[in-house]
Amino acid sequence: MILKRIKLELPMVGETNCYIVQDEKTKEAVVIDPGGEVDKILDMLNTLKANVKYIILTHCHGDHISGANELKEKTGGKVLIHRDDEPGLKDPDVNLSEYIGLGVIKVEADSRLNDNDLIHVGDIEFKIIHTPGHTQGGICLYIEKEKILFSGDTMFRGTWGRTDLPTGSLESIMDSITNRIMPLPEDIIVYPGHGNYTMLKEEKPIYLELKPKEY
Repeated sequence: MILKRIKLELPMVGETNCYIVQDEKTKEAVVIDPGGEVDKILDMLNTLKANVKYIILTHCHGDHISGANELKEKTGGKVLIHRDDEPGLKDPDVNLSEYIGLGVIKVEADSRLNDNDLIHVGDIEFKIIHTPGHTQGGICLYIEKEKILFSGDTMFRGTWGRTDLPTGSLESIMDSITNRIMPLPEDIIVYPGHGNYTMLKEEKPIYLELKPKEY
């Protein structure tokens, strides 16, 4: 497996993480959260000689979806998002695209995901874990074999995602983290939608004390 993190700079947001996961044998790839700067993503895909099979959106916010239409047009990858966030792809008041200075963004999903769905790219298997709270249809992507979790904006290094935005809920995000993420093996590496990666065992104390951790 090949994993690349691309740091995307977006107005009013700062840095957003986009990830490329590629199967080395087949060259098939997934792009997770193409939030913008599509040329930068395409440069990496070309370097990898990647065949983009899926464009997976962890949630519907503009800083994670604004490059999806262009990337789909140029690579042919199918856009996937959880069914509860699919309406937000077409609603700027929910995806906040204008609010964060990206203009009106509307994205059409090719397929809607459900909890526990399995997505395959070559020999790589992603398990969809529905983790509402930051948005009602937020997801994490778990590659059990590689001990990797892509957490979107559900969980970051040292804290959790905002819950004061449309469809957000503090109660839901805490339930998602404590009951859906924390039971996973503690040696998992967590790759979030913003900031640096962490290990699950480093984050567990936060959710016992329910306060952000000072690094």
